[in-house]
Amino acid sequence: MSGVRRFDHVGVVVDDLDLVAGFFVDLGFERGDPMRVEGGWVDRIVGLDGVRADMVPVNAPDGGGWLELTRFHRPVDPAPAQGPQANRLGFRHVACVVDDLDGVLERLRDKGWGTVGDVVDHENAFRLCYVGGPEGLIVELAERVEAAA
Repeated sequence: MSGVRRFDHVGVVVDDLDLVAGFFVDLGFERGDPMRVEGGWVDRIVGLDGVRADMVPVNAPDGGGWLELTRFHRPVDPAPAQGPQANRLGFRHVACVVDDLDGVLERLRDKGWGTVGDVVDHENAFRLCYVGGPEGLIVELAERVEAAA
C-alpha cells in the first residue's frame, strides 16, 4: 500500500521570523538559511495570489524533522494571532524530548518565556509541560525520568 514514507516538516506562519526562530534556537533547534518565496509556482501550491514570503527553517538537533517558519509579506492575513490555548482547534503544539527540563525552562524563563500550566510528573515516566512561545505558539517539553526503585 502506498502512502506517507516519513514525516518531514511542519509549516508555521509567523509575524516576526527572528523572534520565533530565536525561540526555537533557545530550545536547541538549529537555524537554517533564510529564503524568499514568490511567483506563480507558490501561488498555485498555496491557493493565494501574489504571494511574497520569507521562510526560515529550524531543524531538530537529531535531524528527525524541521519547522518551516514563514512570514507572508503578501497577502497578509487580517486576523491577529491568538494567545496560547491548549484547546484551540487545529495543530496546537509541537513536542520535544529534552534531557534537562529544569535547565531548559530556566534558560527560557531568562528570555521571558514561561509555562502555560504546571510541570507534571506523568506516571514516573515523563516530566511534562507546555511552554507558551511567541505569537501563541505552544511547545510541549518532555523529560524521561527513571521509575522509582
